[in-house]
Amino acid sequence: MELDCGHRPTTVDHARDPKDIHEPERREVTALPGLRARPARGPSGDERSDAHVIEQSWDDPDAFAVLFDRYADDIHRYAARRLGTEAADDLMAETFVIAFQQRRRYDLSRPQARPWLYGIVTNLVGRHRRSEARRLRALARVAVLSPAEAEPLADRVVARVSAEHSRAQLAGALAGLSARHRDVLLLIAWGDLDYAEAAEALGVPVGTVRSRLHRARTGLRQALGGSDPTALHEETEKTTKVGTTEAMEETDRG
Repeated sequence: MELDCGHRPTTVDHARDPKDIHEPERREVTALPGLRARPARGPSGDERSDAHVIEQSWDDPDAFAVLFDRYADDIHRYAARRLGTEAADDLMAETFVIAFQQRRRYDLSRPQARPWLYGIVTNLVGRHRRSEARRLRALARVAVLSPAEAEPLADRVVARVSAEHSRAQLAGALAGLSARHRDVLLLIAWGDLDYAEAAEALGVPVGTVRSRLHRARTGLRQALGGSDPTALHEETEKTTKVGTTEAMEETDRG
């Protein structure tokens, strides 16, 4: 079945108005077989692995809709947090278009496709580095945001920032990070990936993820007067954690 790529060109929200950064009501996506005029439905009772679904979609393209149902909301939320609500619809749709087009190259030894999809959307975000930095700097200039207006920055990670630091300061600190360090930090903080999943998403060794994350956290602490809003994720990394010395000895290949 031929893929319908009739989605509009991506636009980027520069957060001219702080009201533009609330969590969006996502529009319908029509870019994939079986998804016409249908919003994401969320996870179903389907217990097949993502790899199984992808393999099945080789002969039955409509089967790929299962991945959309499982992950579209998460991918959309991540894109909205990084580039704003106006860009998120298009980035999410384009992510699944690309995934559909590349599904025959998917490594079926990896049962979960979530890191793969986050890697695709992060690469798409990479086309808008300047726009993302402008958006963060714009947020940094907003003195006061209501909880609803600041929702994309008001998740459980940002809640770790001490009371004396505003969300605007956090946005400014994120803008000051290099793109590769920001990618790792936000895949873990906003994408909720673990180190191994972030490494898979970015196509780099786990040690490189640790090294970049260490540098990102160091940059945040310097900008935020010692606060570390991402420390929560250390508690979830016990199964893959190695010593700090070993992590910092890894070559940063990016």
